[in-house]
Amino acid sequence: MTEQLWINYKERNIQEAKDELIIHYVALVKIIAGRLYSSYNAHVEFDDLLGYGIIGLIDAIEKFDHKKQIKFETYANIRIRGAIIDQIRHMDWIPRSTRQKYKKVEEAIANAQKKYGNEMTDEHIAKELEISLDEYNKLMGEVTTYSVVSLEERLEDNSNFDIASDSVDFQPEDNFTNKEVKRLLIKAIDNLPEKEQKVMQLYYYSDLTYKEIAEILSISESRVSQIHTKAIAKLKLTLNDLY
Repeated sequence: MTEQLWINYKERNIQEAKDELIIHYVALVKIIAGRLYSSYNAHVEFDDLLGYGIIGLIDAIEKFDHKKQIKFETYANIRIRGAIIDQIRHMDWIPRSTRQKYKKVEEAIANAQKKYGNEMTDEHIAKELEISLDEYNKLMGEVTTYSVVSLEERLEDNSNFDIASDSVDFQPEDNFTNKEVKRLLIKAIDNLPEKEQKVMQLYYYSDLTYKEIAEILSISESRVSQIHTKAIAKLKLTLNDLY
């Protein structure tokens, strides 16, 4: 069905076919928008995210080359998510204090990782922050939303890269850089402790929410949030080393 729609739109310029493609792939936008909505802890309206995503979908449909051996869903995922994140960036709804707190968390994790490597614990990070473990747990809950946004933005800065896809939406000269970033990130994920690996895999590759991950791992949503935040900070250290 969709193959004929692509032919009608791309080769015959039938606008009705484009409209049908948009309707057909709206479900994909809803999935991506819903996942990001849960990440942003309801600081934005779902309908707004859906609208931003549809803009990305339309852009993807217009630019997609249906003759290449690439799944449209993979290509569109980047465009849709990128359009949503770009609009959220402009909203600047995250308080400066939260950004500052997260920066301190990143610095503490970097310092603790240098000292303890893979043996690093929450207690080590709390010690670097000079706060109690209870205060540390509370702090991680406060910055978890920005940690997700921060990583999404960092990946989006390399706009051709998607942690969960094998898209080839880039120029030939960017091929090596894109593959190298992905290789190093995958290596970084492989070096994470088992539970952090599991959370990252379930969140980015299986597209599960914190609630779903919590049920699978038999831990609280807040604990999933803390594990995810710590893992993201480690991955960002890897990215920062690349640029």
